[in-house]
Amino acid sequence: MSEEVKSPWPGPKGLIPVTSGKAEDANVYNRAYLDGIHVEMRVIDSVEPNLETEIFGEKFSSPIMTPAFSHLNKVGTDGKRPMVQYADAAKQLNMVNWVGMESNENFQEVLDSDARTIRIIKPFMDHEMILDQIKYANEHGAFAVGIDIDHIAGTDGKYDVVDKIPLGPVTLEDLKTYVKASKIPFIAKGVLSVQDALKAKEAGCAGIMVSHHHGRIPFGIAPVQILPRIKEALKGSNVKIFADGSIESGYDAYKLLAAGADAVSVGRAILAPLLKDGTPGVIAKVEKMNQQLSELMMYTGISDTSSFDISVLYSL
Repeated sequence: MSEEVKSPWPGPKGLIPVTSGKAEDANVYNRAYLDGIHVEMRVIDSVEPNLETEIFGEKFSSPIMTPAFSHLNKVGTDGKRPMVQYADAAKQLNMVNWVGMESNENFQEVLDSDARTIRIIKPFMDHEMILDQIKYANEHGAFAVGIDIDHIAGTDGKYDVVDKIPLGPVTLEDLKTYVKASKIPFIAKGVLSVQDALKAKEAGCAGIMVSHHHGRIPFGIAPVQILPRIKEALKGSNVKIFADGSIESGYDAYKLLAAGADAVSVGRAILAPLLKDGTPGVIAKVEKMNQQLSELMMYTGISDTSSFDISVLYSL
């Protein structure tokens, strides 16, 4: 079915470097692909844009979100773990917060920040662990919950093991079970094809995260590369499309939003300021990105976050 869905925007065709296929090279490819996308200028009648974004019925200050980091446990000078520090930033900025693999106890620390937080669970081989963490998220005030559908294979070609916990496959029936178990929105994270996007929709997911988990798949395409096709395939549905992938600036965020994302997560771009300056570092970085996003929206005649137009994008 994915072959029947044509992208309205083919994306860059040249100047993409050959890489080794290793995870650390994913950023090289993503960066080159993003840099190969340019925009036309539409300034007559353009106005200062409104960045307010609605997600799952709630309003947030911007379509820029935090990432689903895991295991950032070194306590900062304020006595808080980085996981809590960036949640505090999300709360102050009124942005959606994400968190990755954490125990229920550590996840509760993040929830105590009062940030609207999405919990992403690993695809544990033990399905009861998944259901237990879904239940905890539901009962303790999480904004949404989801699963890393892409974290299945290890580099040995077998199911991966994280922190000595075996991971396993995620079938369509599994996904339906997890969706049914949750009263809050459920998200499939790690979608990188129209096929998986449509399966997530069939399972009843409220949202998907278009991502390759910073290069889990060797030689994976850039998330922005598949976004137009996924957007087209999910047209008419209520499935929210989130995306990540080497977003370093508000200009990068703009490109993914124009290509089809409803909101985007910023990971490594906030990691350095987070580890160096804690909550203030994250706030300063995101505020700068919001300024850049607003600037490029104004230059291209986009008045609000529901008006992004893929036809403004050009490729090399």
